[in-house]
Amino acid sequence: MNEDRTSGPRITRLENGVTVVTDSMPHLATASLGIWAGAGARDEEADEHGISHLLEHMAFKGTRRRSARAIAEEIEAVGGDINAATSVEHTTYNARVLGEDVPLALDVLSDIFTEPAFDPEELTREHNVIVQEIGAALDTPDDLVFDLFQERAFPGQAIGRSILGTPSSVRSFGPDRLRTYLARNYRARRTIVAAAGAVDHERIVEEASKRLGGVGAEDKPVPQPSRYEGGVEIGGGRDLEQAHLLVGLPGLSYRDPGFHALQIFTNVLGGGMSSRLFQEVREARGLCYAVYSFHWAYSDTGLFGIYAGTDGGDVNELVSVVVDQVGETIETMSEAELSRSKAQAKVGLLAALESSGARADQLARQMLAFGRPIPLEEIVGKVEAVTLDDAKAAGRALIARGRPTFTALGPGKSLESAARIAERLSPA
Repeated sequence: MNEDRTSGPRITRLENGVTVVTDSMPHLATASLGIWAGAGARDEEADEHGISHLLEHMAFKGTRRRSARAIAEEIEAVGGDINAATSVEHTTYNARVLGEDVPLALDVLSDIFTEPAFDPEELTREHNVIVQEIGAALDTPDDLVFDLFQERAFPGQAIGRSILGTPSSVRSFGPDRLRTYLARNYRARRTIVAAAGAVDHERIVEEASKRLGGVGAEDKPVPQPSRYEGGVEIGGGRDLEQAHLLVGLPGLSYRDPGFHALQIFTNVLGGGMSSRLFQEVREARGLCYAVYSFHWAYSDTGLFGIYAGTDGGDVNELVSVVVDQVGETIETMSEAELSRSKAQAKVGLLAALESSGARADQLARQMLAFGRPIPLEEIVGKVEAVTLDDAKAAGRALIARGRPTFTALGPGKSLESAARIAERLSPA
């Protein structure tokens, strides 16, 4: 084992490559901990759509040592809770318990991470559960439009497909397919055990060595490089009161030197009630209830977007105002707006230090992305270093990188004309 004993979070790398990172928060009596696999929906082959999410669900349906009921009862018997989540590039299994019960929680989490039973009857039941989840997503237009958006931005790629899969793809996965995916992608060098709160680093390392020492050390396959394309996708046949719209552009990886400048630009444009979009689209014109901008960053790419929901008759005006605001923000952003955006970013960073769960998640993601915890002072320094010219340049570069993505669901014949308005964001 190899331990980094520098101040701040403590890090130990087990012999097989699993990394343990902890941050003690002495004022807390509880601890949040989890196992993060650096594999998610993006690691699926073409015929594996939805298998990452199904694997996460099946982890709680029994192991070689515990039944599904025993997993829940052991954690809840000590007052804890247990959960999991699948994203594009990560899968997380986590728990929150009293500090004295961390070894039990890590034993349960390690069990479901390494020894899921994949009982055929449980698997059939979970197929049905996920199909219901897919149905619920399809019935929620302000969720569905985001799936369409991701798919249109990255067509024909795992990074562009919905995490849930389709009813037919999910039902096609049997125990052997799940075991194959797990063995290929849950590898030690991309596995992080992270814990924060009332934690004892040495005890967690000891438990992790016993429970996760058998995870294979070989590297997992590298996902397909992303390929942004963009374009238009308008969903039809839905009896909706509102039109749900997304306009987007290719963003940046979280590793890109321009990442923080683009985050600041995004926040000035549509990151809060004082943002350009909220003030102009909602407050000044009353064109919508919700409007905001966002930037999703991945290991090799990113996706910038603006969401709004509006009446079908207001679609063209709304999209026109949104497009104009992007350009006006680039040209007229003020020092006061820059300062507000930086302050919001810093508060978000500090908030993560006040919650053991958020802190453990932050540590795990930083280890997967950069191979080390990033000190708060370093991140704040990068945020503070963004100048007004940097933020404006980030906006110009955003438009220059590629054609827009426009997706919409809802009523009105104006959606196609709104898509043409969005094309004004195309590079010159």
